[in-house]
Amino acid sequence: MAFVRVEQRNAHLASAVRLVSVAGRDGPVSKATLTAISNTRKGSGDNRGDEATAILWTLWGKQAENAAQYLAKGSHVNVVGRVQNNNYEKDGATVYSMAFTAEEIDYLDTKAAGDALRAKQGPDDGQPALQTTLAPAKPGKGAKGRKTATVGADADDDIPF
Repeated sequence: MAFVRVEQRNAHLASAVRLVSVAGRDGPVSKATLTAISNTRKGSGDNRGDEATAILWTLWGKQAENAAQYLAKGSHVNVVGRVQNNNYEKDGATVYSMAFTAEEIDYLDTKAAGDALRAKQGPDDGQPALQTTLAPAKPGKGAKGRKTATVGADADDDIPF
C-alpha cells in the first residue's frame, strides 16, 4: 500500500465536528469527522475563477476530542493527513471511495474568534461533548496503529493552540 500525504491549507469548516465513540481493539476510541473546504484560483484572465474543494476528514483519539471541543462551523484550519483507498463490493459491483485521515491540525483562529464561532453556532447546532455510539470494529481495524496523540497541546492544557 502506498502512503500518500494530503495537505489542505487555509480551509474552513463547512459544519460542526461530529464526535462519536467507537469500539476499538483496546476499548472505546473517540472518532470525529469534519468537512473542510479550501478555495483555489484556477485559470487566467477572464477565465480565472475560484474552485472549492471539500474533504471529509476522520480524526482519532484526543485529537478528535479537542477538535469537537474547540472547532465550530466556519473555523479556519490547516489539515495534514493521508489518503487511503476504501474500495468494497456491494451487490456484485465494486464501489470506489477514498478515506482521509488527519494526522495534524493547525487551529488558525484566535481564542476569541473560536469562542465567537462556537457561541454563534448555538446549542441546537452544537455537538455534544461525546456521543456514546459503540459501533463494532471492522476486521483488521482498531486503536492500534492509529495516531492518537494530541496535536499542539498537552492533555492537561486548556486549549490546543
